[in-house]
Amino acid sequence: MAGGSAIRGSRVGAGPMGEAERGEASPRIWASFWCCRGHESKPSFSADAAIPGEWDCPRCGLPAGPDEANPPSPQKVEPYKTHLAYVKERRSDKDGAAILAEAMEKIRP
Repeated sequence: MAGGSAIRGSRVGAGPMGEAERGEASPRIWASFWCCRGHESKPSFSADAAIPGEWDCPRCGLPAGPDEANPPSPQKVEPYKTHLAYVKERRSDKDGAAILAEAMEKIRP
């Protein structure tokens, strides 16, 4: 027989069952949101909660809005830039050649 203080037939986190022990659920409303790919999601909110203007689509992750005819456009994702790419944005090839020539002058005997 295994030791421990677990109650047979229960699991960790199990609580009382039934609405009488939990209390009554608040009234719910469902709102429709559409993404630019045409997916509809219907999350439920408490009747007294404010409905957000945007919601993330659970199917594709794009932003979804309440207007089916005009869903929000997808966010532009910038690609990852290396350190060299950032340096090239700040310096021209001419500047780079001048800096390299200056550094080479310092290390030459």
